[in-house]
Amino acid sequence: MISRRSMLTATAALFAARPFKALAQDASAKAFLDAIYKRYVGKNTKGIPLDSDAVIRRYFEPSLAALIIKDGKEAARRKEVPTLDGDAFIGAQDWEIKAIKVDVADAGPGKATGTVTFTNSGEAKKVMLDLTRVGNDWKIADINWGEDSLRKLYKK
Repeated sequence: MISRRSMLTATAALFAARPFKALAQDASAKAFLDAIYKRYVGKNTKGIPLDSDAVIRRYFEPSLAALIIKDGKEAARRKEVPTLDGDAFIGAQDWEIKAIKVDVADAGPGKATGTVTFTNSGEAKKVMLDLTRVGNDWKIADINWGEDSLRKLYKK
């Protein structure tokens, strides 16, 4: 027979384990963003060129990836610059990034918000990213550079 003490201990253990699950989720989302932004630190870094459909799908959730891909193909067909004419991750065309800091906060089941602060060519910058879980992977649902966001670019 299960004692009252055993039930209380088991219940307490379940509730205690819940924050660790949230921390693991945050750590995974943080690892996703850390892997992106470490490619921007330093002089003459290449960042992450969004030069193929596979790369775009790797980083962005399906509906946003579809918008970026469609726009890129239409712009190429018209021999024009695509709507996204800078680097999506830092919101600039040129960079020399220093002092990067990535923070992630849980935003509900399968969602997180990333805040990335850095110095680009001596100027302090802040980028906010809405993240969502797609299967086992984190994907970007939107990037906000302060004055504009990636999704808003495609709604104009």
